[in-house]
Amino acid sequence: MKIQVNLKRVYDPPDSNDGLRILVDRLWPRGLTREKARVDIWMKAIAPSNELRRWVHQDAQNWSGFEARYYAELDSHPHVVNELIGYMKQGDAVLLYAAKSQTQNHALVLKAYLESRV
Repeated sequence: MKIQVNLKRVYDPPDSNDGLRILVDRLWPRGLTREKARVDIWMKAIAPSNELRRWVHQDAQNWSGFEARYYAELDSHPHVVNELIGYMKQGDAVLLYAAKSQTQNHALVLKAYLESRV
């Protein structure tokens, strides 16, 4: 079964078409209340580890190695990946992230990972 992986910044207004709103960040987004974020599920464990997050933020050049390292982390936690896939198979869902960049963030890598596995 093919799943559609939708992404959205958690700071963007919630929409009735979002479906299940799943936050995929390890840290709660700065300056955002739980009521305003309208997060249904917070999956901290699917986010990059603190060590990987710190490493990629140390130097912009580290981004080129981030995908392989994050894929390895995801491969080592299949139960968490399967839990997320299970939520997404239930119906409409959107993965929420807080990163400012819409072209370089872990949610894009997670999307590619999920689409390559399902």
